[in-house]
Amino acid sequence: MWISVSATTRPQRPGEVDGVHYHFVTEDVFDGYVERGELLEWARVHGRHRYGTPRRPVEEVLASGRPALLEIDLAGARQVRAAMPAARFVFLAPPSWEELVRRLVGRGTETEEERERRLATARVELAAEPEFDVTIYNDDVRRATDELVGWMGLPAS
Repeated sequence: MWISVSATTRPQRPGEVDGVHYHFVTEDVFDGYVERGELLEWARVHGRHRYGTPRRPVEEVLASGRPALLEIDLAGARQVRAAMPAARFVFLAPPSWEELVRRLVGRGTETEEERERRLATARVELAAEPEFDVTIYNDDVRRATDELVGWMGLPAS
């Protein structure tokens, strides 16, 4: 399975590697991607930074017959559904609201204001779960990964 690397305008966090975790780009570079139609989907997330999926790598992988996995938000999923109606959509859900909050707070990478913004976004996204083909609960990383891989029709690791 091939996993797409999104472009983002947000600052790089400690430990993140450009081109591995994200392609960290300026607002101007992102604007160019949008103007040239180089993104399969894109959105402003949490009202702040933009994220998007570079189109060419996804199309190349799919043309080779390999499955592609995109880690995208609700707005991105809706754009991909419109652009690629045959795509399949997985909703990765937290085990509970309380666990989602605990994980976000536990990261310690966001301010209180940013956490509240993210939680507001999460409420909207959780309400959209019925739009997806399947829901996988992220209660155990290994189990959730195996379920995702199985759902994609790939052999388990």
